[in-house]
Amino acid sequence: MTLHGYLPSLLQGAVITLGVALASMALAMALGLLGALAKLSKWRLARIPATIYTTLIRGVPDLVLMLLIFFGGQVAVNAIATSLGHEDYIDIDPFLAGVITIGFIFGAYLTEAFRGAFLAVPPGQREAGLAFGMSPRQVTWRITLPQMFRHALPGLSNNWLVLIKSTAIVSVIGLHDLMTRGSQAAGNTREPFVFYLAVALIYLAFTTVSELVFDRLNKRFSVGVRGHQL
Repeated sequence: MTLHGYLPSLLQGAVITLGVALASMALAMALGLLGALAKLSKWRLARIPATIYTTLIRGVPDLVLMLLIFFGGQVAVNAIATSLGHEDYIDIDPFLAGVITIGFIFGAYLTEAFRGAFLAVPPGQREAGLAFGMSPRQVTWRITLPQMFRHALPGLSNNWLVLIKSTAIVSVIGLHDLMTRGSQAAGNTREPFVFYLAVALIYLAFTTVSELVFDRLNKRFSVGVRGHQL
């Protein structure tokens, strides 16, 4: 399969796509943790917004949210800037818009994954840590979070695999990512099958490596657990 000299361009796009995926995942994990803690909170003022967030985001297509945030956000930012006396038009960076949108979307899914993981940690372990003289912060960092992360790994892995494939939608807002560069090469050479196949293979490489990494993490966090369960 010849790529007519477009391989460097595709690889540059792949780096941008990977950057969007990693930054989005970091944002999604932060939002997921906050959302999970809010949904587990005793305060209704915390639970209600978190519930609305997860319900709305999971019910709206990713592409619609991407267009709403990019174009709607651009209108809102410029309206605010104009009201403050700023005359120049402000363009929202497609990379930033993509990261915010994808991170916001998958934050809702990780909220549920983390909430279930927190509930899977036996409450007696926290009580035992406090009985041994640990502070609540020490119990959280040394007992609750490591076990929560182990329970969350399957959901985290599945969401990451879906997220990295969902980065293809950032091409609709003008980011020169892997999908955009593949489309341009396909149009210039009139060989769409070749270049879309190349794009698919790069995404497959991303997901394959990701599965190997998560499998290793799962084994690492399951040390001393599987044998005990058996």
